[in-house]
Amino acid sequence: MSQLSPTERALIAGLDSAAMLAQVLEWCPINTGTRNLAGLAEQAQLLADACAALPGDVSLEAPAPVAAIAPDGAAADLQHGRHVVLQVRLGAARRYLLTGHMDTVFPSDHPFQTVSWLDEETLNGPGTADMKGGIAVMLAALAAFEKSPVAASVGYDVIINSDEETGSLSSAPLIARLAAGKAAALTYEPSALPDGTLAGARGGSGNYSAIITGRSAHAGRNPGDGRNALVAAADLALRLKALQSDDLPINPARIDGGSANNVVPDHAVLRFNIRPRTDADAARYLAAIPVLLHEIEATHEVSIHLHGGISRPPKPLTPAAEELFGLVKQCGAALGQQIRWQNSGGVCDGNNIAALGVPVVDTMGVRGGAIHSPQEFMIVPSLAERAALSALVLHRLSGGE
Repeated sequence: MSQLSPTERALIAGLDSAAMLAQVLEWCPINTGTRNLAGLAEQAQLLADACAALPGDVSLEAPAPVAAIAPDGAAADLQHGRHVVLQVRLGAARRYLLTGHMDTVFPSDHPFQTVSWLDEETLNGPGTADMKGGIAVMLAALAAFEKSPVAASVGYDVIINSDEETGSLSSAPLIARLAAGKAAALTYEPSALPDGTLAGARGGSGNYSAIITGRSAHAGRNPGDGRNALVAAADLALRLKALQSDDLPINPARIDGGSANNVVPDHAVLRFNIRPRTDADAARYLAAIPVLLHEIEATHEVSIHLHGGISRPPKPLTPAAEELFGLVKQCGAALGQQIRWQNSGGVCDGNNIAALGVPVVDTMGVRGGAIHSPQEFMIVPSLAERAALSALVLHRLSGGE
């Protein structure tokens, strides 16, 4: 760490690893599956209390309305938890965005609810890596950065949302508002690999429900009078799969619908996901899907209503993003940490931020792995490592040594 100035050494020296670990141990046993509103409310209040240790104003923001398609094809409101927002020095000319999420993929009835030590440096538990450990890193890094002599000249917004694991549909408008005009953004997803490798470019993601309406009839007496919505859904699934390419994966995931064996079904809902690697791939899909739906409607004499969209645009590595990655790598080298990055097929709030023209590094959280499984783990020494990295990045990004 010979490349650190005395000021930078003082920033790093003030980090409290034990306090970060204590937060993780407190937060992770609270179930915060995206649909568990009670658990999210408890977690949000704890996070608001933790944010209050920093300067600025803390608020709990209401989620935006989100409609989901039920198996019968009807749209219904989908409830979400509130989002934690911290805003510091709103009048500063140069401002940053830092983001995290409090929700996990484990519902309230999932058996994975507690933390346990795998060894003296490895903690297993829901959200340890993805991403309550990352939230602890973010808040500790900001507390350290506040001691920097350049901190007073810049400002920042923090959002910790409650719905990242399901696409951030209720927080996307808030993220967009807070990202506007920011010089840079850091997001605290766990590293792409346990060695600390960051995620670079990311593909995009879109989720859809195709609501298909046919005509019912008796399967024995007059089947020709029916228009089978289930068959149309199956045909659409096969044609979607045929549309995919290496740069445009398409996953037909589920068909809801059907009726009794002696009834031609008049209703079905096909759920599918797309993963365009680039904006060009997304454009190719958007041009093809109306044609494909028209073909299915004409062939099967059904009607189709498509609900959904691309909620995570592709995230390329722009020159501005590469510059920010270069700064993170430089800071890592000064701390004795080797920083590298690789492209990722996963998506996160970094996609949304990058789509607004803000350079973002979105895997600044802990080192860990096996996320979205009961084997999820966090490498505990990475709490201090990654907090030091973020504090130094913020310091140098703001004109420090």
